[in-house]
Amino acid sequence: MLSRRLIRIKVMQALYAFVQNDDNELPAMERNLIKNIDRVYELYIWQLSFLVELIEYFRFRMDEARQKFLPTEEELNPSTRFVDNRLIQQLQENEDYNQYYSRYKINWAGEQEMFRSFYNKIRSSEEYISYMNAEKNYYEDDKSILIKLIRTHLLPSETLQVFFEEKNIYWADDYSNTLLMVMRTLKSFAAKQDALAKLPTLFEEEETQIEDKAFASELFAKSILYSDEYSAIIALKAKNWELDRIAILDIIIMKMAIVELLQFPSIPVKVTLNEYIEISKQYSTPKSKIFINGLLDRLIVEFREENKIKKTGRGLIDN
Repeated sequence: MLSRRLIRIKVMQALYAFVQNDDNELPAMERNLIKNIDRVYELYIWQLSFLVELIEYFRFRMDEARQKFLPTEEELNPSTRFVDNRLIQQLQENEDYNQYYSRYKINWAGEQEMFRSFYNKIRSSEEYISYMNAEKNYYEDDKSILIKLIRTHLLPSETLQVFFEEKNIYWADDYSNTLLMVMRTLKSFAAKQDALAKLPTLFEEEETQIEDKAFASELFAKSILYSDEYSAIIALKAKNWELDRIAILDIIIMKMAIVELLQFPSIPVKVTLNEYIEISKQYSTPKSKIFINGLLDRLIVEFREENKIKKTGRGLIDN
């Protein structure tokens, strides 16, 4: 579930913290990096639990309406289609989910105002009204409405992003990626799935976990080890740009790219270039993004001419 790009972003965040912190201790910072990678899964479980809590809030409002002094016929006999969502019921009964829910001590108490806001927006939304008014309701419809709500209400929600950012400052950058994980999880559910079914793990398998964490640690350490050397390379190629005028994060992005180009023989040049171009699009201004991309292009040409890029493995020599 965890992509290499997200790992690169985590390393970038750790390097930024390293640069800003006067009391730098490399082993402690490296441990913190791995901890922040592992905590991505905690955010994923929190987001799954938000869907469960949202359904429960709808149920609460339904029960509340029944208790009114003069309830309408619709309030006395409401449609329970949404609150009886079969996929959410599976999630509530899933042993894996409940173990993680307890481990992370998830608690939505005190967030009723946020759920009230989502409740009002969702109830008036086109996708919800269409779902509730459909003549028939199948398991796939229950799955589809949840995915639609994530796309239209959760992904763009600044309120929910701020909520998670206050829990962990790094979660602001993980928010969209983990919601995509949530959607993939929901899509993978089947009508006959039982409570013992395992949720996807952060890493596909033990070997992948070891490799990805080793990659993160090595990229972090080598970006620090070669920091001065690669700063000099950037300064030499940064025509019309003084190094102290370039944003710290932009310098970090370029250093990481150079580290991969020169110190990671198994990663294709095209992969490195594409990854850091995409990261620069997300984290740099349009002007500095163009500068980063242009500088990396020029460096790749020069590194190849000087035979500094040495890639090994099938299909990597010219990549």
